Amino acid sequence: MAATPSSASEPEGTPVVEKDAEKTIQPLRLPTPEEIRGQDIWNNCAVRTAVSGIMGGGLGLVMGLFFGALDNPIMQEEMTARQQFVYTAKQMGRRSWSSAKTFAVMGLIFSGVECVVEKARAKHDITNTVAAGCVTGGTLSAKGGPKAACAGCAGFATFSVLIEKFLDRHD
Repeated sequence: MAATPSSASEPEGTPVVEKDAEKTIQPLRLPTPEEIRGQDIWNNCAVRTAVSGIMGGGLGLVMGLFFGALDNPIMQEEMTARQQFVYTAKQMGRRSWSSAKTFAVMGLIFSGVECVVEKARAKHDITNTVAAGCVTGGTLSAKGGPKAACAGCAGFATFSVLIEKFLDRHD
């Protein structure tokens, strides 16, 4: 005898009501003038680029402080506690400033290129991310020559796509 999908308490032929059918449909809510103004400001490429640069710099600062604190002096056994503290503080300062600059430039370039490409194509899709990642990676590694720039382009574009897929921002 074959098992039926209906439960034992329901007589055969009784329709099964889905819980999704009980949901009510909410009316559309139009955005307020303040929301529209805020969206217009955020859609400005200069604003988006500046904010990304500032946020990237802040992230780099925090990461530099963290990784600078993990650096161990080479001659740690021969240093006093005060010398170790001063050394660690200087390392944290150097690392945080360096990381802040790098992440700020990275945020500026990526966000600016993505915004400009998005405006030019009039589409919000993964292609914008690939272009922005390629330009960013190529620019950051251009000092190493053409091979390094190509590798940076491919690597950063791939990383950007993986992050976008992970965050699931695009369809």
